[in-house]
Amino acid sequence: MDRSWISNPDRLSAEYEKGVGEFVTFVRGSLDVQGLTKCPCNRCMNREVHHIDSVRYHLLIYGFLKDYIHWTEHGEQSNPQVPLGSPIQDTPPCMNEQDEEMAEALRDAAGHAYDIGSSSDLLSDVRPPAEQARYDKLFEELHNPLYDDCMKFSALTFIVKLMNVKVLYKWSDRSFVALLKLLHEALPVGNRCPRTYYETRKLLCDVGLGYKHIDVCKHDCTLFYNEHKDDDVCPICGVSRYVWKKIPHKRLRYFPITPRLKRLYSSKHTARAMRWHKEQRLEENGKLRHLADGEAWKKFDSLYPEFAGDPRSVRMGLASDGFNPFSHMSISYSMWPVILIPYNLPPWLTMHRSNYLLSLLIPGPKSPGKDFDVFLRPLIEELKVLWDGVQSFDSYQQASFTLRASVIWTVSDFPAFTYLSGWSTQGKLACPICLEDTRYKSIQSKISYIGHRSFLERSHSWRNSKEFDGQSERRAPPRNFSTADILSQLEAVSQSIPGKATTTAKRKGFQLSLTGRKSQSCLSCLIGQHCFYVTIWM
Repeated sequence: MDRSWISNPDRLSAEYEKGVGEFVTFVRGSLDVQGLTKCPCNRCMNREVHHIDSVRYHLLIYGFLKDYIHWTEHGEQSNPQVPLGSPIQDTPPCMNEQDEEMAEALRDAAGHAYDIGSSSDLLSDVRPPAEQARYDKLFEELHNPLYDDCMKFSALTFIVKLMNVKVLYKWSDRSFVALLKLLHEALPVGNRCPRTYYETRKLLCDVGLGYKHIDVCKHDCTLFYNEHKDDDVCPICGVSRYVWKKIPHKRLRYFPITPRLKRLYSSKHTARAMRWHKEQRLEENGKLRHLADGEAWKKFDSLYPEFAGDPRSVRMGLASDGFNPFSHMSISYSMWPVILIPYNLPPWLTMHRSNYLLSLLIPGPKSPGKDFDVFLRPLIEELKVLWDGVQSFDSYQQASFTLRASVIWTVSDFPAFTYLSGWSTQGKLACPICLEDTRYKSIQSKISYIGHRSFLERSHSWRNSKEFDGQSERRAPPRNFSTADILSQLEAVSQSIPGKATTTAKRKGFQLSLTGRKSQSCLSCLIGQHCFYVTIWM
């Protein structure tokens, strides 16, 4: 029996699945009375017993023990003859357990069935040539040893682990480059250790771990982005872009979400899970098991039937809050991450942190305040593109499709809601639902919000009672403002200049243009254009 499939790292290949089927068929003759047998997967290692169906699942998920060629633990009495020249003998010497995990991660991201051998040919040529070439390069790095006769590391796993150590122990870029040079000199001639930090980051960007640097004005007036990317001074306040030479005052980290949304459909497992809300969710009136059971989701679907018609269209929530990364030090610093959460997944996957999409890392030392929308600009522009749709590939259906995505609500505490929506949550009109109909009363220099009895029926006895504030309640409930009402109110809002700089001659004479506050698309306006807005407070 040919057992060369045992060394195949691609556990979704036809060869590997066929080999697992042959093993299961062989083992069925030696099961105990309960149908249990030892599991030879990389996790159980023949030390745990499971049902035969669970064993098959483990082998497909965790892989088969590479050195378990003779199945003596499962009733085989004599050593079978393994064909000479099989991949068991030809496996690259650097391929070990950590490389197998890396190969599985790359295969899952690439969405291809790779024949890992001397040629590494693609068995399924369904992706754009540029994307295919990128993954071919990564698999080549994975199967090249760090140096000739290296038994522990491939070039790719060595770089990934080295970068992991750099992040864990907070090495500076300069010290990391010095270490790379030393390692390159110490390792045998012809080694594949990168010499510069740039080479390391370039390879990791191919894996999908890259992000964009966008310089920010010192006073948060604007981003040096697109039409201002080559400017040396802020077009609003006139302050220099740099502290010294080419070192900016602030730098925004932007993580594009389109490649990561595409990657959710690159694996046939996650691609299927992204359809769960439509195809596998159990619907029962009166039961809220998933966000798709809520009125907000259904309302959005009714407004945009074309978007809702494809279960692969991604609905996301946006969450943000400030935190101090130097909490162990006596220093005041506020950094704001902006995270997107895809809600197509089942509940046990939606809230798993591995599925959170970090899109922006807004720098401190102070919170962005009213200039939050300045930092949201690259994300808003990408969301507009995703609303129209981008081409992607569905590994579950093995077909190309138009991937669309939208943010349908925000998740924040009440103070952060001020930054996300632009509505002040302080003062007399703090309620974002009642808006100008907010009922308030000053009590010893504090603002209290009253009028809750107005929501009761007209005939309710509490409306006539004067025990609450000495007055009976005759007013109707606050109005329900439509999107058109809110947009008409926004037209009356006076134009303001973004940024926190003190008043200067340039700011006084500044005329709002295409880069001004009012023309920039804040998050609330973007969702308002979709005629739907929901906020969840935490």
